[in-house]
Amino acid sequence: MIVDVHTHTPRYRTRPEVEVAGFNRPDMAPMRPGQQNPGAYTWDDYLRAMETVDKAICFNIAAPPPEDPTEPVGPVAPARELNDEAAALIRAYPDKIIGFLAVHPRDPCALAEIERATGDLGLRGIKLGPNYQNFDPLGEDAFRIYRRAAELKLPILFHQGTSPVRHADLDFAHPRHIDRVAMAFPDLKIILAHLAHPWHADCIAVIRKHPNVYADISANFYRPWQYYNGMRLATEWGVLDKLLFGSDYPVATPQETMDAIYRVNDPIAGTGLPPVPIDEFEKVINRDSLALLGLAG
Repeated sequence: MIVDVHTHTPRYRTRPEVEVAGFNRPDMAPMRPGQQNPGAYTWDDYLRAMETVDKAICFNIAAPPPEDPTEPVGPVAPARELNDEAAALIRAYPDKIIGFLAVHPRDPCALAEIERATGDLGLRGIKLGPNYQNFDPLGEDAFRIYRRAAELKLPILFHQGTSPVRHADLDFAHPRHIDRVAMAFPDLKIILAHLAHPWHADCIAVIRKHPNVYADISANFYRPWQYYNGMRLATEWGVLDKLLFGSDYPVATPQETMDAIYRVNDPIAGTGLPPVPIDEFEKVINRDSLALLGLAG
């Protein structure tokens, strides 16, 4: 079974809704080299992209609560709105899509929203973006979210690594902080998105140390030299089995990401540099991510 653990919920059902809403993020640098920021996309766009996978996990990123002094940054929206959108999609396609809830740690209603999103809406994990949401991943606000997630056995996917957000603390998304989270909550299932690019080595140190911490490979292949180096490090440190398949749709599609696995060694063609073992790396595509995250069944 092919599972894409990293996709973003479409916020519009139809193309006319997109045309009315418009979509423009002039304050953000492109997510992907040589590509403009992804425009708004619909349910049909999303489902076409997911045809090549058996299951997909979808989510978005919650904005700060209205009374919070922090300026919202990046592609964020109110948690309740995002969770309702994810729930609508999974109700329509329950055999295909698993929804993760969005919540902001500084929201005084965060724990109540977790209860609503899991109990009423059927969402099965949590997405957090420490630098997008500009929160300290080691602060007490964040720890109350981790604590409840551990109690409810909800996996957490963290945005990790860089992003083109100008007004947030980049260090909040460094993978070294997750070491202390995993020590405090050893049974909590955690995914570090993007192999924490460009901090691959630090991410590998964390997933190697903690049995319940994994990394997804999304948003790496379109920087070929870094992609090769990251996967070569994962090979040398023996953590290829801790890598999960993810695309970061709409920035990339699952098919693009699958195809890139077989091109990982292209940058070293004609050199004496050691290759990434394709036969081992391609196992990422068919990894039983749902079982590893406690989401099977």
